[in-house]
Amino acid sequence: MLTPGQITEFQRMVWRYYDDSGRALPWREPELDGTYNAYKILVSEVMLQQTQAARVIPKYSAFLERFPSLVDLADASLHDVLLAWQGLGYNRRARYLREIARQIKEQHDGWLPDTLPELTALPGVGHNTAAAILTYAFNQPHAYIETNIRSVYLHHFFKDEPGVADKQILELVEQTLDRKNPREWYWALMDYGVFIKQTVGNPNVLSKQYAKQTKFHGSAREIRGAILRILAAGPQEIQDLHMTINDSRLDAILRQLIKEQLIKKSGKSVRIAD
Repeated sequence: MLTPGQITEFQRMVWRYYDDSGRALPWREPELDGTYNAYKILVSEVMLQQTQAARVIPKYSAFLERFPSLVDLADASLHDVLLAWQGLGYNRRARYLREIARQIKEQHDGWLPDTLPELTALPGVGHNTAAAILTYAFNQPHAYIETNIRSVYLHHFFKDEPGVADKQILELVEQTLDRKNPREWYWALMDYGVFIKQTVGNPNVLSKQYAKQTKFHGSAREIRGAILRILAAGPQEIQDLHMTINDSRLDAILRQLIKEQLIKKSGKSVRIAD
């Protein structure tokens, strides 16, 4: 348990960094009336899962141009959504995002829910994503962890201590949370976390949850992306895919994509799912 003095000192340090070096990011921009568009926050949070902000920025803007509202996304074909998603990877997120939009349209009259239980009931939305959405869209104070936030707490409270569990970190996130201004507080934490990674190294190696990401080149992820890019042009015979993608893992990856409902098999051909 941190003392009030420790909490105040920590908050001042984080706010000081943010005041001097905070980032300007498109999903941090309010609407003309000063509010934050919950749909835009949803899109950004799903895109930012496992993808760095620099890669998300151009795709985020283009995606919102293509699907400017939740209803536009809900009514779109999976083909069009995956086409707009190309370049971000982890394409399951694109399918989840469209399913979320459809569920909100059908069950919540097109309005994004503003409670944790309702948000975590949506496809592919876990606690951290739901808490982030509530924080940024509605300025609600919820404790959650993502990689940059984790870096800050590991660096300042668990130096050289291996195997730190997120449960331990979450307790400190809860204690130090700025409940009057949680939206900007989390922006400040994340920006400071990026700074720590760039200047000190990655403290996440101390985390119990840390797993080094495998190389993309030659990975199943690369093959998955190649399949979806090819199918974006239309259905393909499986034997033709084998000619284009000469890899022994192709059939297994096709089966996985079918299981994930990203593609469908019709006879001897496959296509992007409806």
